[in-house]
Amino acid sequence: MHPFNPKAMKHLINCLLLSLLFSCSILQNEPDFILENDHLKIAWELKDWGYKISEVAIKVEGKWQTLPNPSGEYTLIRSETKPEEKSEQPYQTTTGQKFPEEIYKYQTEHWKEQVNSVALNTAGKTIEFFPDEAQPIGENKIQFKKKTDWGTVMITWSLDPKFPQDILIEENLEVSQDGFYSLSSPILLIIPEADLEWAAVPGYFHGNKLESNLVLGYGYGNGVPSSPIVFSEKTATTLSPIISSKQGFTLALISNPELGRDPWKKDQMSHNDCNVGLSHMNRQAKLTPSIYYPVLGEFGSEKKTGESLNFGFRFSLSDRDWFETLNHAVYNVFEFEKGLNLRKNRQSLSSRVNEMYGYLTDPETSLWRVEDYEGVKIGAQAYLGGVVGSDKDAMKNADYGAMWMLANATGSSYLKGKVLPYALNFKLAQQQTSGGFFQGAAIGQYFLSKPKIFVEEWGKMVEPIALTYYIMLDIGNILLFEPENEELKKRLTLGADLLLDWQKEDGSWAVAYSREEEEIFLELQDFRPTFYGLLVAHRILKDQKYLEAAIRGADWYLENGVKNGSFLGVCGDMRYAPDFATGQTAQAFLDLFDMTGDEKYQAAAIQAAKIYTTYIYTHPIPSREIKTVNGKQIQDWEIAQAGLSFEHGGTLGSANFHGPILLASHAGMFIRMHQLTGERIFADMARSAAIGRHAFVDEKTSVASYYWKGMNSGAGPFPHHAWWQVGWITDYLFSEIELRSNGKITFPRGFITPKVGPHQSYGFEAGKIFGEKAFQKIVPDAVSVSNPSIEYVIASSEKGDKIWVTLLNQENESQSGDLKIDFTPFQSGKLLSTKVLDYNGSEIEKKEIKAEWEISVPAMGLIVLEFEFEKNPL
Repeated sequence: MHPFNPKAMKHLINCLLLSLLFSCSILQNEPDFILENDHLKIAWELKDWGYKISEVAIKVEGKWQTLPNPSGEYTLIRSETKPEEKSEQPYQTTTGQKFPEEIYKYQTEHWKEQVNSVALNTAGKTIEFFPDEAQPIGENKIQFKKKTDWGTVMITWSLDPKFPQDILIEENLEVSQDGFYSLSSPILLIIPEADLEWAAVPGYFHGNKLESNLVLGYGYGNGVPSSPIVFSEKTATTLSPIISSKQGFTLALISNPELGRDPWKKDQMSHNDCNVGLSHMNRQAKLTPSIYYPVLGEFGSEKKTGESLNFGFRFSLSDRDWFETLNHAVYNVFEFEKGLNLRKNRQSLSSRVNEMYGYLTDPETSLWRVEDYEGVKIGAQAYLGGVVGSDKDAMKNADYGAMWMLANATGSSYLKGKVLPYALNFKLAQQQTSGGFFQGAAIGQYFLSKPKIFVEEWGKMVEPIALTYYIMLDIGNILLFEPENEELKKRLTLGADLLLDWQKEDGSWAVAYSREEEEIFLELQDFRPTFYGLLVAHRILKDQKYLEAAIRGADWYLENGVKNGSFLGVCGDMRYAPDFATGQTAQAFLDLFDMTGDEKYQAAAIQAAKIYTTYIYTHPIPSREIKTVNGKQIQDWEIAQAGLSFEHGGTLGSANFHGPILLASHAGMFIRMHQLTGERIFADMARSAAIGRHAFVDEKTSVASYYWKGMNSGAGPFPHHAWWQVGWITDYLFSEIELRSNGKITFPRGFITPKVGPHQSYGFEAGKIFGEKAFQKIVPDAVSVSNPSIEYVIASSEKGDKIWVTLLNQENESQSGDLKIDFTPFQSGKLLSTKVLDYNGSEIEKKEIKAEWEISVPAMGLIVLEFEFEKNPL
């Protein structure tokens, strides 16, 4: 037996204690629960206050990256009574101006609803908690539980086996007290403001820095609102708040599709319903994507004791950027491709153009008017929408490029003799030529025939963007068709020089000037493509100073607007809420890139186009459910909002009242962006807006309604929109032809149309079909195709001895049909041969020489029928 050694025993005890402490430390670091796959892992530890998320990690390039600030906290909101629907709290702009001013009648009451306590996330009381019970209920599936004074909450977390970056969550509340309830999503992790790279609630805002002024951030989306706003789904285009961190990850929260409202329930509009609230923050204003269901005070939020609430959504967490994450939500959750595949034409766009030609050449249906103004006959269409000071006497022209194109492509004597001369006089009268501060400006886009004055849409003001639109773009497009018109060149120069004079030292322009020559709307910045007017001047007048000034303006806009996600709209009645001018921005930068070759402008164009995808509705998922519209049964996909853009959305825009619009000016630009980037979302969104929208088209005139709410009511108060419809359809079809022919069929593009989007003019000079010069032709009633899924575009050769009919299949399966052509209007000679060419121009087959053929076009493909004649057609 060894003698007792106190020192050795003390050393042994110390070693045992250290070993025990080390073992405890290891045990303490082991999570209580973990979800893990090859892409991400989430761990929970039980604390005194409940189960807290202790680790969130994603795998990047084969290595785990632990993300900061995990949480796992939940919020339950309750109100004893239904919250007030409106707030009388006054708000001001950054310059101290009351917002909105009384003149903005569409916004004054609406704004009160948008700043109520529910929207500002201050309504009711809250319980913030961590679950105190947890158990695994399957592989990679954990159920948590918390009993509160208001009820018991059960939450299930699991990993999506199909999309490894997604975490599926189901929440259930069993109510124990009567009241109004809203469940919120948990906090997976918090992104510090310093780490904010990009944040978006699609349809509302997109940006990279917080904005404390509620009007700028929440009202205009110029900056990320610093308040924890609960955004309504009415103008949320994708039900998914997204935040990207400078730490190299993006976190999105995506609602289950079935939670969202149905904008047309069975037989009536229900667009104004609101089931889901979205936010980029939790209630404590910490940056973390959040969803609220139901919205407090809205349908389904009032619950009695014993009733329950169920709520499903997913987190999506990866090292992808915000745009890739948006694509994931759009395609993999909201099944955008499924909705597109349901779309089928009942009338081709080509047929619509032909029918609208008849509408536009009938002065009664098109509401064409000619009035005296200072001894000159000026012509425009009646405008029955809202214009300050109008007594149902407003007149307006829309798309001058489309007007001159249609007259040129059809050879219409009516348009050339009865419309264009008076429309030209209207344009000349619209510009101030007398001296002074406004010399060269557009003094108003509308003419009021009773007082004989030109006015702006919503007040006595003059806008630099209106100078770009109604002088530079319109006159520029006319000059493409009339290049020798010296008077128009003088007018273009007058406008360009005023844009130079008004350009500020930093390259920007004012939003507007009062008639007293003072700058107004000082709280806003001109985040619009005003610089584009100087590109027009340079292209037409060939003066380098205009290009240099355009570059200064574009550089300012790029650095201050596009890079920060800040944009401004062009509709005065909506106080310039961001709108389709964002789409114009993409095309404007693309044209600047074409002119300069500077790749930063191409990058700016792509960025603006990516942002514009958040202006396109992607929900609800279209289906074949039978619905009733104006007494007629149709399928849900025929009236679906998914695939349509809004006029202006967000907090202030018309989409709050009317839903999206049918005027798909962006379609051609999106096809060009798809061709440039390979991103399929651009092509799919363009086609979803263009294909199968017959439910909104008036059968008598083929003019589509402007607003979704109008269904098939036709032009309504906006007869001039038919010109824009002809314009965007032409731009879209020519863009598809260029894409599907791999650039072997091209037609020169003119300038962007004013106001409604980025579509561009055609027909002012020859294009090329497989290397041969070709001139656009529109010959109503001469060509027909029995299958409305096959579009057609006509062109003739420079020598007049060939006619080409390009056929486009708008479906994902091969389509066949009968093609009929009446060659009489072409005044062509004897038909010598008929060839079918593929997208490369290679001959597929020869057809019999006759006037009717059976044709077949490959899925989403193109063929060309080439007809050769003995002598030139006209």
